[in-house]
Amino acid sequence: MRAPFLNLLLIAGTSLAGASLAQAQTAAPAPQTAAVSPEAIKQREQELEAARAKQKSAEEAQAKLKSEITTLGQDRTQLNQQLIDTAANVRTVETKIGEAEARLTALNGREQQMRNSLDSRRADIVEVLAALQRAGRRTPPALLVRPEDALQSLRTAMLLGAVVPELRGRAEKIASELGELVALRKNIGAERDQLAADRDKIRNDQTRLAALVEERQRQQSAREKDLDAESARAIALSKQVGDLQGLIGKMEQDIKSAAKAAEAAKEAANRAAATAGGKPTAAAFKDRSRTSPAIAFASAKGLLPLPVNGNKIRDFGGSDGSGGVQKGISLATRPGSQVTTPCDGWVVYSGPFRSYGQLLILNAGGGYHVLIAGMERISVNIGQFVLTGEPVAVMGSTSQVASILATNASQPVLYVEFRKDGTPIDPGPWWAANEGEKVRG
Repeated sequence: MRAPFLNLLLIAGTSLAGASLAQAQTAAPAPQTAAVSPEAIKQREQELEAARAKQKSAEEAQAKLKSEITTLGQDRTQLNQQLIDTAANVRTVETKIGEAEARLTALNGREQQMRNSLDSRRADIVEVLAALQRAGRRTPPALLVRPEDALQSLRTAMLLGAVVPELRGRAEKIASELGELVALRKNIGAERDQLAADRDKIRNDQTRLAALVEERQRQQSAREKDLDAESARAIALSKQVGDLQGLIGKMEQDIKSAAKAAEAAKEAANRAAATAGGKPTAAAFKDRSRTSPAIAFASAKGLLPLPVNGNKIRDFGGSDGSGGVQKGISLATRPGSQVTTPCDGWVVYSGPFRSYGQLLILNAGGGYHVLIAGMERISVNIGQFVLTGEPVAVMGSTSQVASILATNASQPVLYVEFRKDGTPIDPGPWWAANEGEKVRG
């Protein structure tokens, strides 16, 4: 019975000693750099050659992607489909990365607890090891030689009978903790591998998405020759108004592209009202070539996706942090998160506006406007029609909105507001209850 315990505790002591040695080696100062050997120079040359090969492979992949995107760009429907699908993939992987990081944080915390527990009981482990080693070295006396030897044997047996169960319990507890630590390390390794794979995938998807967006905007610019001039005039006008309603009115009245978008939204709303009847279905959103909303905005309650992955930190009607009332919702996001449109609509403003940072305003028809603020970069232009789920912006690494909209200035925050005839309304009824009910374009 002693041998298994002894082996078990020896393993425990060796494991902890190895961990201490690794920590000591990590903490030890690095030796002074020696002269570079020919072998080291050869290794550096091999690394440089590998880096060049990797760069060449990346350039070939980029060229292939550009060719593919150019072909897609000839068909607006296919381009829209690829944009929406790729943006959805990016957001799905963003979610997986967030979940994996949360699991890793918990696993790393548990591993540290286990290490602390074992370190705090190092003396106990040493004591058990020493006791088992002493017991192993002591040869039991011959039972049938002298009466005093029999008495000694009895006393030894009684002593071991009292000590061994205690040693067994302590050894089993240590073994259990070591086994859990090994399992934790295995789980952490698997999670890190999956996280690395997800990060590689999102980088590839983001590269593809950037190329798709570039092609979409190239086509848009070709259709609207005076886009740059109108964008500059829109930003100039935004500095002349004091509030959002004034900005919307000014844009839809004075800027040609925004005025055309507003007129198109009005016509679409009239058509939707004339053909209203029955509950809208997901089939209405499958046409990627559409140039007007699939359904009336008022009929889209319970169908719209949030425009970004994140945690809601402020809700409609709550405190805005400065004594006022929140007119929309605020979502804390990851740095660089992809922002997509929550609904079909026409862009009537795209650019910076006062304390909102980069602001995007969509005319969804029927007197409804959707305001999205706090992005670092917007990738759509005034007058452009966008589909539900289409990528339109990217978050930065810090908050781009005023402090009244963000609880933590170091964290990206997206602000979303719905308006009906100029008045902020609660967007809650429009959001899909779960992922399965969300419209993706």
